[in-house]
Amino acid sequence: MIDRYSRPKMTSIWDLKHKYEIWLEVELQACAAFERAGQAPRGTSAKIRKKAKIDVARIAEIEKVTKHDVIAFLESLMDTVGPEHRFLHMGLTSSDIVDTSLAVQMTEALDLILGGVEEFLAVLKRQAFRYKNQVMVGRSHGIPGAPISFGFKMALWYEEIARHLERLRQVRSQIAVGKLSGAMGTFAHQGPDIEEYVCSKLGLTFDPVSNQVVQRDRHAAYATALALLAATIEKIATEVRHLQRTEVLEAEEFFSEGQKGSSAMPHKRNPIVSENLCGLARLVRANSLAAMENVALWHERDISHSSVERVIMPDSTILIDYMLAKVTDLIKHLVVYPDRMKQNLELTGGLVYSQRLLLALVEKGAQRKESYEAVQRNAMASWKGAGGLQELVSKDPFISQHLKKSEIAACFNPKYYLRHLDQIYRRVFGSGGQRVSLKRTKGTGL
Repeated sequence: MIDRYSRPKMTSIWDLKHKYEIWLEVELQACAAFERAGQAPRGTSAKIRKKAKIDVARIAEIEKVTKHDVIAFLESLMDTVGPEHRFLHMGLTSSDIVDTSLAVQMTEALDLILGGVEEFLAVLKRQAFRYKNQVMVGRSHGIPGAPISFGFKMALWYEEIARHLERLRQVRSQIAVGKLSGAMGTFAHQGPDIEEYVCSKLGLTFDPVSNQVVQRDRHAAYATALALLAATIEKIATEVRHLQRTEVLEAEEFFSEGQKGSSAMPHKRNPIVSENLCGLARLVRANSLAAMENVALWHERDISHSSVERVIMPDSTILIDYMLAKVTDLIKHLVVYPDRMKQNLELTGGLVYSQRLLLALVEKGAQRKESYEAVQRNAMASWKGAGGLQELVSKDPFISQHLKKSEIAACFNPKYYLRHLDQIYRRVFGSGGQRVSLKRTKGTGL
């Protein structure tokens, strides 16, 4: 199996040098805006762009003294920029640079995640159609309930992941927002035109109103959307874990040649990918709670959110990117056992058809209470080993009074339960394809 995560695109977004590159781009675009406004000589931003060099080690060295990362970044540029350095950061505050740059990084990360969601949807769709008519037992409370199809289960997952795609697209528009409104957010030292120009150049929209920071409800929504996606991935992984149990064994993770399941027990084939995904979902959920805690800051700003975001934003996006790659491979290469599904469907001796039998009696004019009691009476006997349900109900005086043997037999046909699958599939996938658009979201201007 190919591990999409082996390509280090996501981690590079959160690389320290990349962050400083975005910081510099924000400063350069602001300088260009100052030129347009007549606040800096023409060509200043071009000169700075040509001369500026980002030295991560030098920035770290300066920060040891300043204890301030943005100041350390700006001072490091003095080594290469020269006299034009004075036109950097005019009228701006640190959060203008940090928050706007973070919006770029979060948008870049989300674009990769959206691509991963689209890949997963394509795999789920293929599997949903591949196993559309593969009958299996549906379970509630872990107990056999009534027949379904394995493709139906995949279609349900597809629909849920499609909702995540739409939700993440909405979150993208909410997080792709910058601000250059200065200290306290009142544009005291430069006008809104500077902010609007810079944000447009970066592929962002401008925040209609901000104080000294972009408000953190946006970031909380972003982290929560990732947590919801993680929860669905965990849901799918949990199902695979149950299906792989030896007592069930209707499907299992692909077990490659040379793979080992246990250091002690050579026979083991464990659902390690699914278990890994369930564990990682806990981390993404926990990070969403931390993002919610960041919403309430003192007055116009404090920095209690900053240290948290330096951890949770890289971690959550990297984890989700990894989880999407893993769950996509998991479902793409899932090993399915149709014979075992058939065997488990028949395991209860026909008990899974009890509702169909109940409704058939009601349709024939029997009272529901008496019908329920009659079917349940025979079902309980079947549970205790007295025989198959079809055999028992055929001998029951109340039931045979209302239903012919052919009508009883018709109640035990699993295909009856799949008769509306075509309509369900049209609801989910549309008449000729996917209901949701898989058009890629445009990236930032960087």
